[in-house]
Amino acid sequence: MPEVQWRIQYGIGAVRRPVMVHTGDCSMGMARSRPTSREQAVQALTQGVEACPICRADSGLGMLEA
Repeated sequence: MPEVQWRIQYGIGAVRRPVMVHTGDCSMGMARSRPTSREQAVQALTQGVEACPICRADSGLGMLEA
């Protein structure tokens, strides 16, 4: 099975919107997250989904704000 490099965590409720982007090895938000591609993780961040403050997925994706 391939290693998961990126995950998107989804909120609770009927809508289940993306709420946070994580690295694949981050233990935060695992219960409500799904593996995702690098492209989808970047897209989520550019659309306003937050990066996890613990694993700093935005740093790993090269998307830190100046």
